[in-house]
Amino acid sequence: MELFDRYIDPSRNLLPTGGVVNYYNKILSREDADYYFDCLFKTIEWRPDEAVIFGKHIFTKRKVAWYADKPFDYTYSNTTKKALAWTPELGELKKLAEEKTGEIYNSCLMNLYHTGEEGMAWHSDGEKDLKRNGAIASISLGAERNFGFKHKKTGQKVMMLLEHGSLMVMKGETQTHWLHRLPPTKKIMKPRINLTFRTIIQ
Repeated sequence: MELFDRYIDPSRNLLPTGGVVNYYNKILSREDADYYFDCLFKTIEWRPDEAVIFGKHIFTKRKVAWYADKPFDYTYSNTTKKALAWTPELGELKKLAEEKTGEIYNSCLMNLYHTGEEGMAWHSDGEKDLKRNGAIASISLGAERNFGFKHKKTGQKVMMLLEHGSLMVMKGETQTHWLHRLPPTKKIMKPRINLTFRTIIQ
């Protein structure tokens, strides 16, 4: 199933079963989206992502950053990150995501993809640090990229296009029943920043 609609009703669930994904389209004007992209690209403390796989420490070309209300620890891929304090711009985007979705978030994991050749493999965000079945609000800035979901049992796929300045929300049992990924492509040479606002449970 491919969903490349330029307008999708934000109340419409894009998953056929076992979870909820809503797409809010562009919640920022082009001017504002450009402003936030440039600001975050220059001011965020970006670092290569890390993973420990079969005892080997791996660093990715893709860069990440972890910000939150408090210096929360967040563990995934056998590595732990300690959150930095919100920047003013991140606080503004967090507030906007909360207003649009009606949810409250206390943290944000950010990804910087320099070109389309950098992506993310199939995975689900089910770490024990996260609120179970909590909402994850994803704001996209920069290059428009395809994004995919795959059901863990049936293999059914849902594809969508994440636009510059857009908002997508995953909630309910989405992480339990679905995997998601950002497929790499050689056709895109521009960078993309992705902000995923989350709720950490202490």
